[in-house]
Amino acid sequence: MLKAEEELLKKLSIADLERANAYAKDLVRGLQIVRSFPQGVTVFGSARLPQDDKYCKMAFELGHLLAENGHAVITGGGPGIMEAASHGAYEIGGRTIGLNITLKHEQHPNPYLTDCLTFEYFFARKVSLAMAAKVFVFFPGGFGTMDEVSEILCLMQEAKMPKMPVFLIGKTYWRNFDRIIKKMLEMKLINLEDTKIFKITDDIREVVKAANKIGHPKISENFYDGFREASALDQA
Repeated sequence: MLKAEEELLKKLSIADLERANAYAKDLVRGLQIVRSFPQGVTVFGSARLPQDDKYCKMAFELGHLLAENGHAVITGGGPGIMEAASHGAYEIGGRTIGLNITLKHEQHPNPYLTDCLTFEYFFARKVSLAMAAKVFVFFPGGFGTMDEVSEILCLMQEAKMPKMPVFLIGKTYWRNFDRIIKKMLEMKLINLEDTKIFKITDDIREVVKAANKIGHPKISENFYDGFREASALDQA
């Protein structure tokens, strides 16, 4: 251990160390479940939409098609879009993983999960949802979904994670988001290449096609293995 690290540890309180240990435990539990199945398709979206909503119906069909093609469906484990995608896959015997967290509007895992883990901390859950995926799908959602889509796009933009297909389902819903992206480009806040990280579509079969093109990685393999994050040192 470096001397600077030793000095830092001396300055940390017992509460700091206990908190850091709790963070680490939550993350390790998440990575253990991620390593128990091949990378699949992570589906994000609102926990508040009813199952008869058009987007839930699309999520159900997507889950069904993904399972039919042998892809695991990973969600946040709750109701709404997550339940619909899980249900579609579960109905035909697919693998459905739920990485849940206790929230005011998302208290219990949905009943269509073959594997489930409940997290204490958002960041550990988000790391696990990302590392579980070879394709990302975002249905309409609230603050949580917007947080997740912006973080994934930022990490890919900055080469802090491997670039993988990202689909935003619902052209009508994501229209204003696309306008904001175009405004960012106009003001030179992002580059043209950044706008190509994601695709807005109403065709869920594009998601299945992208997953099929990637194929079925082995359980022992993960796109993050050997991935080297970009850093300031690379520019030196």
